[in-house]
Amino acid sequence: MIQFMLLFSRQGKLRLQKWFDAYQDKSKKKITRELISTILARKPKMCSFIEWKDLKIVYKRYASLYFCAAIDSTDNELITLEIIHRYVELLDKYFGSVCELDIIFNFEKAYFMLDELLIGGEVQETSKKNVLKAIAAQDLLQEEETPQGFFEDAGLG
Repeated sequence: MIQFMLLFSRQGKLRLQKWFDAYQDKSKKKITRELISTILARKPKMCSFIEWKDLKIVYKRYASLYFCAAIDSTDNELITLEIIHRYVELLDKYFGSVCELDIIFNFEKAYFMLDELLIGGEVQETSKKNVLKAIAAQDLLQEEETPQGFFEDAGLG
């Protein structure tokens, strides 16, 4: 089971965090700080798996972003790496070659995609097509809720 997932830049700025296990805020900040500094200090050719405390850390760098997942010590690292890759593929498909700015300005979409892919730290949906359909439906719903005609009706548009 994935305990938490972090997305951060090469400069160490946290861009997205999803915690599937309960941690106190102070502990979350400490864990995040430690992991970001540990991963950024590693050389590019080093292994993407780290045994850290009682967890395994699986990370992968895509362009300027690091995707990091903490899993139980008995879980399979390669499956976790594949989950990270699937998430990146979804982001790429939706944003058209995802970059750090896409995550910054559309963080709610990035969280929604992660929520469609994972629930409680376990894979919910493996089909990219189904996840993208859910996101398209959510986008459509969001557009319908936007009161475009409201301003025109009030004489403000």
